Amino acid sequence: MMPTLADLMPMRPELTVLAGACELLLLDMFAKGRERELLFWVAIANLAAAACFVFANGGFAGASTSIAFNGMFLRDTVSDVLKLAILAVSAFAFVYSRTYLADRLLSRGAFYILCMFAVLGMMLLVSAGSLVTLYLGLELLALSSYALVGMDRDSAIGSEAAMKYFVLGSLSSGMLLYGMSMVYGATGSLDLGTIQAAAANSQDHTMLLFGVVFMVVGIAFKFGAAPFHMWLPDVYQGAPTIVTVFIGSAPKLAAFGMAYRLLHYGAGPLWQHWHIMLAWLAVLSLAIGNVFALAQSNFKRMLAYSTISHVGFLFLGLSNPTPAGAASAMFYAISYALMASAAFATLILLSNRGHDAEEIDDFRGLNARNPWMALLVLLIMASLAGVPPFLGFWAKLAVLRAAIQGGMLWLAIVGAVFAVIGAFYYLRIIKVMYFEAPHDQPVAPVHGDRTLRWMLSINALLLLALGIAWNPIMAWCIGAFG
Repeated sequence: MMPTLADLMPMRPELTVLAGACELLLLDMFAKGRERELLFWVAIANLAAAACFVFANGGFAGASTSIAFNGMFLRDTVSDVLKLAILAVSAFAFVYSRTYLADRLLSRGAFYILCMFAVLGMMLLVSAGSLVTLYLGLELLALSSYALVGMDRDSAIGSEAAMKYFVLGSLSSGMLLYGMSMVYGATGSLDLGTIQAAAANSQDHTMLLFGVVFMVVGIAFKFGAAPFHMWLPDVYQGAPTIVTVFIGSAPKLAAFGMAYRLLHYGAGPLWQHWHIMLAWLAVLSLAIGNVFALAQSNFKRMLAYSTISHVGFLFLGLSNPTPAGAASAMFYAISYALMASAAFATLILLSNRGHDAEEIDDFRGLNARNPWMALLVLLIMASLAGVPPFLGFWAKLAVLRAAIQGGMLWLAIVGAVFAVIGAFYYLRIIKVMYFEAPHDQPVAPVHGDRTLRWMLSINALLLLALGIAWNPIMAWCIGAFG
């Protein structure tokens, strides 16, 4: 069956990103020398054009859901909000990449092309109306991420991280696919709407629940939730820092979209079963992530374990099966993506051609070396710790409130306790910057690239600005779920 114009119109953002990836492939083949700077501008222009098409689709104006390809692709306000956030965070990563890739002689073409295909996979994932579309988007994202992690072929630790990521990612994809096959066997359909109706009307849920369990395991793997987190610290540490900026932020938005489509939407009638699984995954993630982060001296590894704890907070919202729970989880995913991109990007500004800053010790005496840079790091760490009035505070408050509203006061108490524990290792970074003497030969921040400094300044100050004026984003999230 040939696609019609009605099928293609809702997919204009995805088609724009696909066209951008193809443009970059051709440009990377023929551009030489200084012409290769065009790769960056073409990538940014296509992200901006895709964002314009998201607005043009009308989701923020309360337009009805658009369905394409016989229900395999859904365009609704949920997907519009997530796509805009994915495009914005990806643009931050692209700007951070300019100096980093040039200094380390890494292939700019490979980075931008793989990232564009990953963005395409994420956008398909959050608009999936069928298990086929969801798995297609997931694998497009996963395969691009594997290649990104191993793009520095001269790095032994990077190659090892890519292999671990590939093997464990394949295992998680297999579990997710097995769960989907069980759901298909129980319902006879791959359409998420039909699966939802079958789950509501069926009397025997044994096979369907068996499939849901495997899907929850697959979701936990993709998020990096404990106890399925073993790949995340090694991958974040081994990957080039700019790759960590990208895979540590935007894919969390796509993972939320996948969890929402599979659980809240597809398996919604079975919420009394899966919400307990998510609650205990949240507890394990909060405990393991925060406790192990306390013992780290490597900044990237510390942020990796803190990511596990933040996934636990996100699961607090997802474990509430109501629209309010989904809205709070979406708000947390967007907030964390902005915070993570800024946190990992600080390492890029502290690095130069001869040294990659990765250790907490690299932040020693930063206030004496560069007070403005120290202030930006302080804003980022305070937001990650959940200090008011930063964006991270409102995100944590939203998911804690969602857990209470979902009848899980005990889970909210656990979350609040670990929020206090987690604040310690973020405050340690602030202590190192302001109260410890700098090295005898300090590593200066990257010089000569004002764009990079301006972008980090915007990213960090945005955490404060959105913390003061967080209502519009929360209103979008609540409106997305009805």
